[in-house]
Formats: sequence, structure tokens, C-alpha cells
Amino acid sequence: MSNQGKIGVVGAGRMGANMALRLKDVGYTVSAVYDIRPEAAQAAAAESGAKAYAKLADVTANSDVIITVVSDDAAMDGIFAESGDSLLHNAKGKIFVNCATVTPRVHVETQRRAKARGAESLEACMASSITQARNGTLYLMIGGQKDVYERVKPILEKMSASLKYIGEAGRAAQVKALVNMVMNINTAGLAEGLGLGDALGLDLSMLREVFSQTGANSRVLETDGEDMQNREHDVYFSADHAAKDSGIALSLAKDNDLSLPLARASFEQYELMKTLGLGGLDKSGVSELTFLKRHGQHLEKHTTNA
Repeated sequence: MSNQGKIGVVGAGRMGANMALRLKDVGYTVSAVYDIRPEAAQAAAAESGAKAYAKLADVTANSDVIITVVSDDAAMDGIFAESGDSLLHNAKGKIFVNCATVTPRVHVETQRRAKARGAESLEACMASSITQARNGTLYLMIGGQKDVYERVKPILEKMSASLKYIGEAGRAAQVKALVNMVMNINTAGLAEGLGLGDALGLDLSMLREVFSQTGANSRVLETDGEDMQNREHDVYFSADHAAKDSGIALSLAKDNDLSLPLARASFEQYELMKTLGLGGLDKSGVSELTFLKRHGQHLEKHTTNA
């Protein structure tokens, strides 16, 4: 796949829009952009030199490779619908690269639908955030046919700092669910540690430094610890998405008759954030539940009274 191939992007949120800009910067033609929010599509198109389309079929018609970054299973099912406006309309010869975190079965079904139309589908699950999307330093886990991966590998290399081919369709999505499950457990655990430290009157900057030199260290400490301390919850990965992704992992565990109590507990914390109207915060906002001077005081009283 040369730099002359036309690339479409479906899902012009912060991840999709920044991926489009990155590909433009390295010489690819971003030809088409679509989002359910027309204003987002227009903004991404203006910056990337693409055209914003109101119909999914038009994105397919004007692209050779279509990158999708949508929110959930329902959104994936919608853009790859087998009737009506869909990316599958006249899709023969096209390649779809699907980056959203959705259930593995959806990736398998998307591949089936694409193949039925003479197209190819690949999952490129992301374990990074907005800054990495813009700089082309994503960590991408690939699932699908190896030969399809090789065809679009030059594009993926420009989007990422590291690529890992996992296996057949659905396998990368399984790995991504586990990555986010463990990340969410670590995030919730760090929030409890800092919350208890705050309740004890400890200096949290000191505590974070000690954590970093001991077995309490983690990547989450580096990315979220200071934000938890300072209540800075600008969204890089929302609590809504954390709940969704831990839910995917729990569903996989249930299918395999496996109990995961820590995953369940962290999932329930993110679900509680949603209930309290905090789902739009970054995942670091789980600390709002564990600091007594924040929501934790109310929750502690509620738990004690119960």
C-alpha cells in the first residue's frame, strides 16, 4: 500500500481526528471523514484536507483503506450494517482497519460481513491515547488475516511506535480487553492508596515518590497519580470507557466460567462514577470516590449506615 492510497476515517473524535492529522503529516491522502456529529467531521476534514461526508457509503466510495474509531458494539454494528447506509456498500476491494475497543465477537462478525462483500477487515486495537495518536506513537495490537495486515502495515507503522500481530480476528480484541481490565484495576487500586494516604494526613507528593520506588509502582502511577492528587481529570480515557472495557473482560470471564473479583470491583467503581454523573471524567477520576473530602465522604457514610 503506497502513499498514493486514499484513506478514509470514520469516527472523528479526538482519537480519529488526530490519527487523520498524523497520516496527512506523513504524506498520505486523507480523502474522506465521517462522524455522527457533522461538526466534528467538518473540523477534522478542514485540518486534514479531507472531505466530510454525510453518508458512510460515500466514505467507502472515496477511500481505499477506511480506518474506523467508534464508541461501542452498537456503533460498529451500525457502520457495518448489512442494509441501508453502510461502509459495506460497494465495498469490494476495500480494507477496513477497525481501532475501537469492542467485543471480540463484533470483530469476527465484521470480518465475516466484509468478506461477504469482497472486502477485508482488520482489527488494530489501541493501547495508547490522544497524544500518541497525534504523534504516531500508538501501540497497536493487530487481529485478522496476516496477509491483510502485511498489505496495510506501512500505514500502521506510521501510526504507531510498536505493532504486535496477535492472531486471527477477535484475538487482538481479547488482548485489548485484558490490557484495559488490568489498567483499570491498577487505577482503582492507586486511587485507594492515595485516598487512604490523604485520610491519614500524609504528604501525597512524598507518597507518590515512595510508591514509584517500591512494589506499588505502576504505569498508572506515572500517568494518573499527580492528576488524582490535584483533581485534574481532563479526559484521555473516560470512566465511561473504562466501565465498558472492564465489562467486556468480565463477559469473557463469564463465558469461560472464571471469577475475577478484582476486575468486578473496579468495574463497579467505574459504574458508580457513571451513576454519580462522573462518567465523563478521565479514569483518574475514580479517585473522587476514594478521597474523604470528595465524594468518598458521602459514600463512606452511606456504606456505614447500610
